[in-house]
Amino acid sequence: MAEPRLRAIEAGGRVVDDPTEEELHDLLSEMNLWHRYVILERCDLEPRSQHYMQAYLNDDMSYQVEYRAGGPDQHYQTHISTPHELDRPKPVADLMMDWAHDRPGWRETTQWVPLRV
Repeated sequence: MAEPRLRAIEAGGRVVDDPTEEELHDLLSEMNLWHRYVILERCDLEPRSQHYMQAYLNDDMSYQVEYRAGGPDQHYQTHISTPHELDRPKPVADLMMDWAHDRPGWRETTQWVPLRV
């Protein structure tokens, strides 16, 4: 079996290889204050495990979204507030899939700032 291009990992440990947009949306919609994050990795880029986007659910139900493009000097973050409704994770799921498939304009959908750790 071929190596997956994408891998989604949620806080509870579930892994989904090559998730569809619907599967990623479902993972994000299942986030809660005990399972706060979902990571989407690009498995086809080097160095391995250094190309990912992750969403973290804050206490106020907003999202801290980060992406890393190869190393600590290429690590960025943004904050996304969403309405408290059934489709709350849609903007985050769309952003993550746009990033994963390198669709034009994904960086311009929000303001990214460098993350310094």
